[in-house]
Amino acid sequence: MPDRSPTLAAQARLSHDLLQAVRRDAPLVQCLTNFVSMNYAANALLAIGASPAMVHAAEEAPEFARLSGAVVINIGTLSAPWLDSMLLTAGSAGRAGTPWVLDPVAHHATAFRRDAVARLLDLRPAVIRGNASEIIALAGGQSAGKGVDARDAVAQAEESARALAAARQTVVAVTGETDYVTDGSRALRITGGSPWMPRVTATGCALTAVVGAFAAVSRDDPYAAAVAALSCFGIAGASAHDQAQGPGSYAWRFLDALAALDAASLVRASPLRA
Repeated sequence: MPDRSPTLAAQARLSHDLLQAVRRDAPLVQCLTNFVSMNYAANALLAIGASPAMVHAAEEAPEFARLSGAVVINIGTLSAPWLDSMLLTAGSAGRAGTPWVLDPVAHHATAFRRDAVARLLDLRPAVIRGNASEIIALAGGQSAGKGVDARDAVAQAEESARALAAARQTVVAVTGETDYVTDGSRALRITGGSPWMPRVTATGCALTAVVGAFAAVSRDDPYAAAVAALSCFGIAGASAHDQAQGPGSYAWRFLDALAALDAASLVRASPLRA
């Protein structure tokens, strides 16, 4: 077993405890997410042990946020009515002390999306999860992103992530070949996953939903929640890769791997790196 610093070992043990808490408590995670990701994100939440609720209508979503363990907002298929509901729901979550997670999908692509994300950021998400291009642009930098695709490496986004986390007093998770999580002072990298992940629709959106599940059981430490969620994805993703023949078989094998994930493996085979 490779040597790890006490900080990494302690974080791995915390991830172990948080996965056990998710499976014990089955937190209710309200997802205002895009049409493409609803089914896969819901299945990922069920596989990890949480309870999904795809409640997004403005007439009920803000009220439902007060009942939820966490709220996830994903702007992938944004529209004006959905944005109204997202803003109302994020505000309601904030007033109720319910942590909420933002997935700023392709926020830099159009003026409508840029304005939407600016307004959502002002409502103080506990965690922001995006690809490298999205995070660079969100921090005010110039990214090479095109639409929803990342054209920048995670390493290029690390400084942007730290600056954004510090400025917004939030946790930023940048996902890619090697993930990076920071709250502006603490930071960790997470290895694992699979090259098939970017070839399966909604894998990243599902990860954001799972971050919400962990945030629900780690309200005082969203950084630990993000690290634990990405660790689960890293280990389960690598496990599914070993048996998959392509993106089709990978999609269902990954859900199986999430469901079969042993909490002890988060310590035994920790994907955390300084």
